[in-house]
Amino acid sequence: MNTMFERPSRDDIRGLLPTIDVPSLPEDDLPEELTRRQPLRLPALAEPELVRHYTALSRLNYGVDNGLYPLGSCTMKYNPKINDELSSLSAFSSLHPNSCAADAQGILQLLHHLGVLLGRIAGLDEVCLQPAAGAHGEFTGLLLFKRYFERRGDVHRTRILLPDSAHGTNPASASLAGFTTVSVPTTSEGQVDISALRSALDDSVAGIMLTVPNTLGLFERRILEITDAVHAAGALCYFDGANLNAFIGRARPGDMGADVFHFNLHKTLATPHGGGGPGSGPIAVRGDLAPYLPVPRITANDGEYRLAWDAPDSVGSTHSFFGNVGVAIKAYAYLLELGDLGLRDVSDNACLNANYLQALLKAHYILPHLGLCKHEFVLSGRDLGGDVSTLDVAKRLMDYGFHPPTVYFPLIVPEALMIEPTETESRDTLDRFARAMIAIAREAREEPERLRDAPTTAPVRRLDQTRAARDPILRHPLGE
Repeated sequence: MNTMFERPSRDDIRGLLPTIDVPSLPEDDLPEELTRRQPLRLPALAEPELVRHYTALSRLNYGVDNGLYPLGSCTMKYNPKINDELSSLSAFSSLHPNSCAADAQGILQLLHHLGVLLGRIAGLDEVCLQPAAGAHGEFTGLLLFKRYFERRGDVHRTRILLPDSAHGTNPASASLAGFTTVSVPTTSEGQVDISALRSALDDSVAGIMLTVPNTLGLFERRILEITDAVHAAGALCYFDGANLNAFIGRARPGDMGADVFHFNLHKTLATPHGGGGPGSGPIAVRGDLAPYLPVPRITANDGEYRLAWDAPDSVGSTHSFFGNVGVAIKAYAYLLELGDLGLRDVSDNACLNANYLQALLKAHYILPHLGLCKHEFVLSGRDLGGDVSTLDVAKRLMDYGFHPPTVYFPLIVPEALMIEPTETESRDTLDRFARAMIAIAREAREEPERLRDAPTTAPVRRLDQTRAARDPILRHPLGE
């Protein structure tokens, strides 16, 4: 599709804006490298042409408002529009972030109560809303690990254990926080290898980062044994909460032995995400880690809410102001809408939908780990026939009108297809998706060239990925 600059300009279009009456800076006062050498090139288009251009662009995108978005580990689900409306109320949107606490009692009360609710869901003592996303929550939590051991004099604890079924951001967050990561293998049943874990535990280990359920969509059946072993070694347990919709309202990370747990408000609690944001990754911690939480903290005293900065052991601020407050408002509304019973419905339906799809597809694709899954499951595109790859399956799925699932992750499953239908999809949608996946498996055996040529109906056909990586085109010719 052409850019606006490539559309023919019309000579009869005149600007409707008045002439600028603000004195301009004398050109001689500008550095030479900032001085324009030629007139600014803007297309002359009528309003209908401009509106149609952007409307056509919007139709090239695919999102949860278009249909099923089965990205494993990402929980791309429908987000109630009422929550967007509530977060856009002028009382929220017009509030200046530098307002004094006396003029911001409403939002401070809301955020304080949100922290209380999240603490109850996690089964932990204190909550910080500052982190801007899940990985940011991981990083903040590991800063708490580091400060905790510094205050205890255990500066030699520099290693973080990571199951190879963990989320990909976990090792990056641990490394960024200054730790060395050690991989713990997964058994053939998709569970943490307990014997390997025990062998890796010593007085150099600061903690373990567990994704619960793991990226195979499986719950760690020996979770208490894992956390007990880590604690017995003097280390801490971090739980990645990106998959919380698998058990929210049914179980609590704190009861499983978590010392730090992060929420993904933009996943579990239905606040829109994708395309880089916005997100929110609050962390919940057990009581003896609370002194190290970021500042400022919201305190409540006789119905008055304040921002407290007096915390000498704090790791400091990790986000400007108080995090992504707009996202927090949407999550708060979602919690109030659902209540305790509604949260149980979330986890019930998330697991039901995933197991339903898994049952429909396991006869047509390899299911590397048998048995019930939680909120997501992983298939393998190996041995479909005709030298067809998982990437070919994903591309062909676009021709059937569906966004592809996550592919080639987790790395421990060859040709992985990671599928999360989420709790907000209907049985009819799941059936249509299953029919498409089954048809593609049949095509792989009978007409493999159809998969290798896919997509055929998308605005952009399959790209030469090797060439794109080695010789990227980063500027439009009109920008030269």
